[in-house]
Amino acid sequence: MNTLLVLLGPTGVGKTEWSLQIAEALGSPVLSADSRQIYQGMIIGTAAPTEQQLQRVPHYFVGILSPEDYYSASEYERDALLLLRELHEQYPVVVMTGGSMMYIDAVCKGIDDIPTIDETLRRELQDIYRKEGLDPIRQQLKILDPVFYNEVDLKNPKRVIHALEVCLMAGKPYSSLRTNPKKERPFRIVKIGFTRDREELYDRVNRRVDQMIVEGLIEEARAFYPQRHLNSLNTVGYKELFDYFDGTCSLEFAIEKIKQHSRNYARKQLTWFKKDKETIWINLSDGDEDVMKRIMLSVS
Repeated sequence: MNTLLVLLGPTGVGKTEWSLQIAEALGSPVLSADSRQIYQGMIIGTAAPTEQQLQRVPHYFVGILSPEDYYSASEYERDALLLLRELHEQYPVVVMTGGSMMYIDAVCKGIDDIPTIDETLRRELQDIYRKEGLDPIRQQLKILDPVFYNEVDLKNPKRVIHALEVCLMAGKPYSSLRTNPKKERPFRIVKIGFTRDREELYDRVNRRVDQMIVEGLIEEARAFYPQRHLNSLNTVGYKELFDYFDGTCSLEFAIEKIKQHSRNYARKQLTWFKKDKETIWINLSDGDEDVMKRIMLSVS
């Protein structure tokens, strides 16, 4: 039976290099499960694979969309499953790697049957958000879906706006649609979770941010500054630098915020991933000696 090998874990843990080594050993392509690496030009800020890394192994879902394009986890589920059907005709094992929890769950478990959002409605809500902020959208969501209102991160524009979009399109609460059972897939799924001791992981995150600054993150973010209202750019690394460009904070403060928010996101990822009892966890702080062997045994 064909296999999808999923390599997951928090930001900064080392997924990219391990995915390359494993894909090379298996002769497999890599599907990126990163909701930001899918956009063009956001290379440094999303730690997207370099040109050299892309030459080592065929990659999919990297740099294929404009930052202005809307793309959801349900669309990723559809596109990834279609691609996997093709790839599995040639490759018995395909590697998927990333840290976007919803993208991974969409492919492995299936996502709820959410209605397609009308573009006019999407633009109307985005206009409200740009002109009046998130509060009026939050208040409308509270009325239409108090259950989800009490669950969602009310500071996350993407989540709040999308929930209201669904409420308005479906004519029923978003929370009532999020109950679909796990979907069966025509391939075996093996999940490997990478983690590290917390102090080491946070140190790696901090050093990666410093390296991003050296590589040109400030210049990359400045090029996107005119598009800062786009949802794709509501991303750690860019939004903090946009505040610096706005003059509301110093560069040093913005960089520290990038580190802090990256660490917070890593913690959130681990909390989410740890709920899945099917994942085989490997602590990379224990050394690399048996990692490849364990993974090869898991897909044999």
